[in-house]
Amino acid sequence: MFKLQAKTDTPVLTETVNLNIPSRVVVRVVLVVIAAMIALAAIHQASHALVLIFTGFFLALALNGPVHWLAIRIPGKRRGSRVLATALSFFVVILLLAAFLFSIVPPLVKQTSSFVSTVPDLVQDLRQPDSTVGKLVERYHLEGQIDHATQQVSSRLGNIGGAALSSLSRIGSSLFSVLTILVLTFMMLIEGPHWVRFFRELLPHAHRSRADRLAGDMYRVVKGYVNGQVVLALIASLMLLPALLILHISYPAALVVVVFICGLIPLVGHTIGAIIVTIVALFTSPWSAVIILAYYILYQQIENYIIQPRIQANSTNMSPLLVFMSVIIGVNFGGLFGGLVAIPVAGCIRIAVLDYLRGKRVISEDAYAESTGKREPGEAAHGAGA
Repeated sequence: MFKLQAKTDTPVLTETVNLNIPSRVVVRVVLVVIAAMIALAAIHQASHALVLIFTGFFLALALNGPVHWLAIRIPGKRRGSRVLATALSFFVVILLLAAFLFSIVPPLVKQTSSFVSTVPDLVQDLRQPDSTVGKLVERYHLEGQIDHATQQVSSRLGNIGGAALSSLSRIGSSLFSVLTILVLTFMMLIEGPHWVRFFRELLPHAHRSRADRLAGDMYRVVKGYVNGQVVLALIASLMLLPALLILHISYPAALVVVVFICGLIPLVGHTIGAIIVTIVALFTSPWSAVIILAYYILYQQIENYIIQPRIQANSTNMSPLLVFMSVIIGVNFGGLFGGLVAIPVAGCIRIAVLDYLRGKRVISEDAYAESTGKREPGEAAHGAGA
């Protein structure tokens, strides 16, 4: 029991307020705080696994449309089989990944081994006073810097076994994560409709139509975002292909695929692609690397501030300002993964808020339909006038 006593200016009047808090309430509050702390610690501990699960769920939502389209077009008795449609889709994806790895891994290994084998010749050329590079070194007194750089290169080459083992360990961990995501996506695509029906049966009959409408609108946002991001990645790869061919940069087909995959990641994806393409262009010539980097940066700025907000605004029915703000907030909260899912999450939150406002009769049905893209602005007025 807590006793609060308040006194007025006059010494005669005194007001006492007694607050009785039962011990049961105190125990419940303490238990809730402890449970919340345990839950946050568990989420932090399982953050990597939760990211994999959420990524699989997001990919399942994105691939649900193509899988359904393929399932209803399978000939024969297996028409409508999601298992067969999902298996065929994954088979095609695995073939594309294998073709991509086959086109880029052998040349990468060859270039790396060639560079390692030519390092001693480069060092020897630097130390010869009669060579062109050696004359420049002697003229500007760079012998100390060359010796220091040679020692560093020798040290790095001496530890190449440990570095290779560490790189193989990272690659193995990444491949395991990718395999886990693919398995989760495969299982979610197969069992997804059953889980949707199960949770739908748990809802009261009066709320099922609203839940169906809300889920359909959110799914439309996610599908629109995926379609828009694929279009952006395709535009980026097609815009880069002429520059690769004009500059005669090696492996243009593989680099186009790399640019397409990196383009699927909002904001930072093209930075990763630019680094990869520039490194490959260095093997052609330094000027080619500088030109392709400048070209890539110019396109990246145009896409980030002009193309992407407009395409995602049209595909998710969100304003360009809201798209740009959601990506910035997502990157600050969750890094690369946060930026990847920021636009569909913001679109789903927007749909939920609009549905709540419609339920409270703050906005009309026509305003909700226009905001979610079910009806073009002015269509209702035009129909009424007709």
